[in-house]
Amino acid sequence: MTLTLTPYITVDNAAEAIDFYLEAFDGKELMRLSDPNDGRIGHAEVQLGDGKLMISDEFPDFGAVGPAALGGTPVKLVLSVVKADETFAKAIAAGATSLREMRDEFHGHRSGQIMDPFGHIWFIQSKIKEMSAQDMQERWNETVAS
Repeated sequence: MTLTLTPYITVDNAAEAIDFYLEAFDGKELMRLSDPNDGRIGHAEVQLGDGKLMISDEFPDFGAVGPAALGGTPVKLVLSVVKADETFAKAIAAGATSLREMRDEFHGHRSGQIMDPFGHIWFIQSKIKEMSAQDMQERWNETVAS
């Protein structure tokens, strides 16, 4: 069985969001389907490295609303890259807001957190040290204890 998990996000102004993801994350637009009546994007796909992001404009009558309409988002997206500091800086330059500056984390990644201009939250990370789950738990315990 082959299994692929693909995030599908909704935003207010998907065309601008696609432009942001292309610029900030070096994405490549794969496809776009627009509503012939009002031009809203009903479905688009953006390649981000080895993964894909699906995106649409808001269609409240269909239950598709973005973070602004919901008052935020409980979902976080993780973007694993080779050079996290560069990607983080590029995202900020493209209009993202820094929520947590880049830093070396207990779990062996260099990581930071941004909110894109459309309300979605992203961790941007690079692996800096290979660690077992046990090593991560021990380091987390030390971090919480201090």
